[in-house]
Amino acid sequence: GGPSHIDTFDPKKATGGSAKDRATKASGVRISEHLPLLADHMDKVALVRGMTSKEGNHQRAQELAHTGHVPNPTVRTPSLGAWVVRERGANGLEIPSFVSLGGPSYGGGFFGNAYDPFIVQRPGEMPDNLAPARAVGAERTTARKSLLDKLDGTFAERTGDAQVKARRDLYARAERMMHATATSAFDVGGESEATRAAYGDSAFGRGCLVARRLVEASVPFIEVTLDGWDTHEDVFGRTKNLLGMVDPAMTSLIRDLDERGLLDSTLVVWMGEFGRTPRINGREGRDHYPGAFSIALAGGGVRGGQVFGETDAEGAKVVTDPTGVPDLIATLGWRLGVAPDAVAYTPLGRPIGTSAEGIVKKAWF
Repeated sequence: GGPSHIDTFDPKKATGGSAKDRATKASGVRISEHLPLLADHMDKVALVRGMTSKEGNHQRAQELAHTGHVPNPTVRTPSLGAWVVRERGANGLEIPSFVSLGGPSYGGGFFGNAYDPFIVQRPGEMPDNLAPARAVGAERTTARKSLLDKLDGTFAERTGDAQVKARRDLYARAERMMHATATSAFDVGGESEATRAAYGDSAFGRGCLVARRLVEASVPFIEVTLDGWDTHEDVFGRTKNLLGMVDPAMTSLIRDLDERGLLDSTLVVWMGEFGRTPRINGREGRDHYPGAFSIALAGGGVRGGQVFGETDAEGAKVVTDPTGVPDLIATLGWRLGVAPDAVAYTPLGRPIGTSAEGIVKKAWF
C-alpha cells in the first residue's frame, strides 16, 4: 500500500502532524517513535532513504518492486524470488523454495508456474489439503494416480503439449510435500508461548515467525505481506497500528536469526512500493508519492547502523545518493546469488535481465 517514509524510517519535523521520532542504538539515526523495539537493534539495520521511482500506481509499482521491470503487456517478467530459485537450482527440499505468507506475490512469469510462490493465506497454520480426503484410501489414491498418468500420457502423445510435463512435475512436488516432515515449519504451535508473544498476536507476526522457521529449513526465498499502508485517511493512527505489528515481528525475526547464527546468511528486507506525500491532505492522510521513500535492510552482510541516501527537510526529494527500484532489485539479486548480468530468454527469444539496467549498490555491504 505504500508506507509513509516520513512516519516510519525517515521522520521529518517540517511535515507537521502528530508523528514523532526517537533515538536508536545506531548513532545519529532516528526513526518513528512507534518502533521502540527495533530502535534497540538499529545497529544491525541499514536504512536506504534515497529510494525513488516514477511509478505511483499500486499495481504498476508493486510489479516493479517485485521484478525490477515496469509492467509490459507483451511479457510476464519473473519476480526476484523466481530468479533466486532458478539460479540456485534444485535444492532437494520437499517443501517449496519460494513461499509467500499472508498474501499473493509475483511469480515465475515466462519461467513458468514451477517458479511461482507457494501461497499461505493463514500464516502459522499448516497449509490446506496436505492430508488426502477421508474417503480416499491408499489403494484408491494409487488407482486415481495411475488413471491420471495414463490420461496425461495419451494427451501428451496426441497434442505434444509441453504443459503436460510441467503439470506432472507440479503434482509430483505436491505429493512429496504431503508426506514431508519439513512441512512442520509452517505450524508455529510447537513454539513456546513466550516466542509467539514476542512476534506479536497478528498474522504478520506469525508470518515472520514462520519465515524464521522456513529459513531454518533452508527455504531460500520467503515473503511476508502486511496490507493496509494505503493511508489516504488517518495516516498517523493507521501507521501507529501497523508499526505496532511490524515492531515486535521484525525485531524478533532479526534477533532470532542472529542468535541462531543465521543472520549473516539471511537478508531481511522491509519495503513497500512507494512513499507518501509530505503534505497532509484534508482527510488527515498522505497520498501516493513515488518521488522519495525508504527501505530497511538487515543481515546478509549489510552494513548495519548506516543510512544510505538522504531526502530534503520535507522528505519530498532525494538530495543524496538516489536509488531506483531496478538498482534495488539488482542489488538484492546480486547478494542472493543472482549475477547482475544474468539474462533469460522469453519463449519468443527476447532477452530479459533480472532488472531494467539496475546498478548494484555494493557500498551497502
